[in-house]
Amino acid sequence: MKLGMIVVLTLGAVIACLALTATYLVFTSGVASAREADLVVEVMDPSVIRWGFLSAALAAGLAAAGAGYAVGHVGSAAVGALAEKPDLMGRVLVMVGLAEGVAIYGLIIAILILNQI
Repeated sequence: MKLGMIVVLTLGAVIACLALTATYLVFTSGVASAREADLVVEVMDPSVIRWGFLSAALAAGLAAAGAGYAVGHVGSAAVGALAEKPDLMGRVLVMVGLAEGVAIYGLIIAILILNQI
């Protein structure tokens, strides 16, 4: 297995662990309710908010780094393939799009985490 593939798989595992940890922390945080003049105020622990922001940033950042690495390798291979057979343009664009999808998934996870904070 090439070193690049190991790096991409490791980044994916780290992103998945961070997303799961942040989701767990957000849903199990102690939400205190106080009733003042029929107004319910919810207060979340500041450390949970900090971990939520950190995990959202790491999810988006590491996903973008992994996608950039993947697009770099797929893009260079795509240019080589297009130099030999220009009719492969559609297939090559699909492969580059699949590599970019990793960044979009990281962004979606970050938005879901921030939505819960």
